[in-house]
Amino acid sequence: MASSSTTPVRLLTWAAIVLAAGLLIFGVARHGLSLEVQSRFWHDIADRAHGPMTFRLFLQPAMAFLAALPDGIRDAREGHQHFFWQRWRDPNADTGRLREGFESVARVFLLGISMDVIYQLRVSDTFYPAEAVMIAILLAIVPYFIFRPIIEAVARRLKGGADASQK
Repeated sequence: MASSSTTPVRLLTWAAIVLAAGLLIFGVARHGLSLEVQSRFWHDIADRAHGPMTFRLFLQPAMAFLAALPDGIRDAREGHQHFFWQRWRDPNADTGRLREGFESVARVFLLGISMDVIYQLRVSDTFYPAEAVMIAILLAIVPYFIFRPIIEAVARRLKGGADASQK
C-alpha cells in the first residue's frame, strides 16, 4: 500500500522527530546520564501520577486510542497482519505502515511534550527536556502501538462475524 499521507502530515511528523531528538540531546548534554539523574527521572515520573494535570495520564492514551482506531480498522479491512509486531518479527517487512503509525500519532506526541513542559514549569519551575520526550513516548506512542493491533484484531473478529452471518 502506498503512503497516502499529505505533505503537512509528513512535515508534522518530521517536526516531532527532530524536536524529540533535539530535546533528548539537549537534556543529556545539560543534565547528563548519571545515576542521580536517572533516579530523579523515575521519581519525577512517579510523581506525575498525582497532583496537577493528572488528567493527561488518561487524555493522552485516549487520544492515542482515537488515532489508532481508524488505522486498526483499515488494517483489518485490508487484511494486514499485526501492524508493528509483524515488522518486529520480520525485518524485511514493509515499513510503510510503521511510518503511517508515526504520522498518525505525531500530533498526540507533540501535545504530550507541550503538556509535560507546562507540567514541569508549573510544578518544579525547572525543565528537563529528556523527561518531556520520555513522558510523551510513554503516554502517546506506546499506547498507540498497543491499541492498534488490538483494534485490528477486534475489527477482524467483528468482520469475520458479519461475514459468517451473511452466508
